[in-house]
Amino acid sequence: MPEILMPKLSDTMTEGTLVSWKKKIGDKVSSGEVLAEIETDKATMEWEATDDGILKKIYVEEGGKVNVGDRIAFIAGDSEDAPGADKGADAEPPETKEIEEGDEYPGEEKEESAQTTKSAAGEQPAKQKAAKKGIGPEEESEPVRIKASPLARKIAAEKGVDLTNLKGSGPSGRIVEKDVKAAADTTAASGKKLAPAQQIAGGETVRISLTGMRKIIAERLSASLGPIPHFYLNIEINAEPLMRVRAELKSVREDDDANKITVNDFILKAAVEAAIREPKVNASFDKDAIVQYGDINLGVAVALEEGLVTPVVRQAQTKSLRELSAAVKDLAHRARSKRMKPEEFQGGTLTVSNLGSYGIDYFSAVINPPQAIILSVGSIVRQPVVNESSAIVSGYRMKIGLSCDHRVVDGAIGASYLKALRHFLENPTLLLL
Repeated sequence: MPEILMPKLSDTMTEGTLVSWKKKIGDKVSSGEVLAEIETDKATMEWEATDDGILKKIYVEEGGKVNVGDRIAFIAGDSEDAPGADKGADAEPPETKEIEEGDEYPGEEKEESAQTTKSAAGEQPAKQKAAKKGIGPEEESEPVRIKASPLARKIAAEKGVDLTNLKGSGPSGRIVEKDVKAAADTTAASGKKLAPAQQIAGGETVRISLTGMRKIIAERLSASLGPIPHFYLNIEINAEPLMRVRAELKSVREDDDANKITVNDFILKAAVEAAIREPKVNASFDKDAIVQYGDINLGVAVALEEGLVTPVVRQAQTKSLRELSAAVKDLAHRARSKRMKPEEFQGGTLTVSNLGSYGIDYFSAVINPPQAIILSVGSIVRQPVVNESSAIVSGYRMKIGLSCDHRVVDGAIGASYLKALRHFLENPTLLLL
């Protein structure tokens, strides 16, 4: 049976982080069982085994980064043994390694092993040099050795957990993810305030390594705003009818959060219906051609602690308002709990980003390539407005921005799309049909 290799779980993935193992060496594994959690450049995903057998070898410890295609484990039958350590130090069982507080964590275990060997080789000469200077053993400053996985260290930093006095449940007392989370929960339950992840003492400077997700966000946005000629259109709509219909739905049968239709659901449905009216926005630029799509695959921006992700509702034009609402809630929930499938992030043709719930009145979003447009939705604000009788009354208004790729969408096309969007949002009963 072949070795298990780091899979390519997204179209842009080049390496993955082994977040946690769901099986340990010696456990039976069945095809379809969750074997591990892997962090890609987009999310943390459950990875299922493709073969039956026994987990004979784990080459990558929790928190380790591995290039796509590198081996991470070996599953075999009862009578088979894992291959020998013929590929360098990455074959060393993870539980035999000790990592000192303050060490850097290289992307590949072979680099880590090389650093450890170099350090060990230099340890004796350093002591001899100290002895020549008259420094006794009792005067030497030894670093405090804390055995903890990189993931445990990361979570400890985020939650303000001190690892010094923490007892680990991993091999040889190693501190692992669950130990840190348990300590954080205990601290929170006792009423003690956890240190914020970004709290830095005066005069200090902290360098925070980019996560895989943050790297890809930086790369994609740089690739978007530079080469793509953006232009921006903005409208303000009368949100009074939208608020009225939402209130009526709430009074009839919208009691529980799982089933209620939100204002954002109406906006998403309107975005899809407007793209049906103006199909030229549902396109992308491809070298010497414009690619126009028959399906509207709706990307919905979801904010996570680590960054922004855009799960995709496929064939959104075929879904009713309630079906679209259910699909978006499911995707958002699984995105926040890091249970997304790779294909659920791919293939979007247009995106909606709503920051209204954060109190943002209006903004201009950056296009998510290769898409040609992205909608920026602000908050609904109650303000004085002039009605049809020229009287000043209290009303609801919402500002919406449209960022366009000028190579694909001209101003007139963008304006036509926003005109259709306004029509649906100011006549929301049309979205219930």
